Amino acid sequence: MIGILGKKLGMLRIFDEEGNMVPVTVIDVEGCYVVQKKLKETDGYNALQLGIGEKKRVNKPLEGHFKKAGVPYRQRLVEIRTKNTPEFNPGEKLNADIFKEGDLVDVTGWTKGRGFTGGVKRWNWSGGPRSHGSMFHRRIGSLGGTTDPGRPWKGRTLPGHYGTERVTVKKLKVVKVDKEKNLLMVKGAVPGPKGGVVVIRKEEGK
Repeated sequence: MIGILGKKLGMLRIFDEEGNMVPVTVIDVEGCYVVQKKLKETDGYNALQLGIGEKKRVNKPLEGHFKKAGVPYRQRLVEIRTKNTPEFNPGEKLNADIFKEGDLVDVTGWTKGRGFTGGVKRWNWSGGPRSHGSMFHRRIGSLGGTTDPGRPWKGRTLPGHYGTERVTVKKLKVVKVDKEKNLLMVKGAVPGPKGGVVVIRKEEGK
């Protein structure tokens, strides 16, 4: 895989040469650096550690890590496995020109965090009667079986933490590449909120 990190700016629509409206997600890939290179001979596998986003302060171990790579402090680090590891070096800046219009890419993002939520929002429970005095609108209700097994079944949907899940949308088309502003426009929606970090990858040799 060949990949780059970016920040989701939002969605807009553009028009192609035939006048058709195309919904696209704009991704800013400015400030993506190669922080570390891993090789099969030394680490057991080939991968690149990429960093994006500005950060003013880091702890001592990360300070030495960035200093060794010769890159400014990065806010987010993500590792991407690739066969083309020897072609890249720590400190190298990646730009939007590693993609071209028409490429099919896989975009990975993290969904918006919603904290601790109830079952109606988290699992789409239908809920109870909404009439006055029902006392059962959005509550859990009865959980377990009767005498057998006498406990809730494993895998029962319950209230809990919702969101911040890793989601990948595959084979999205790169509609436009703005090399001057380091922007990618990908057809359709990608996971995550505005300003969220996304990973854009494509198969090597394609």
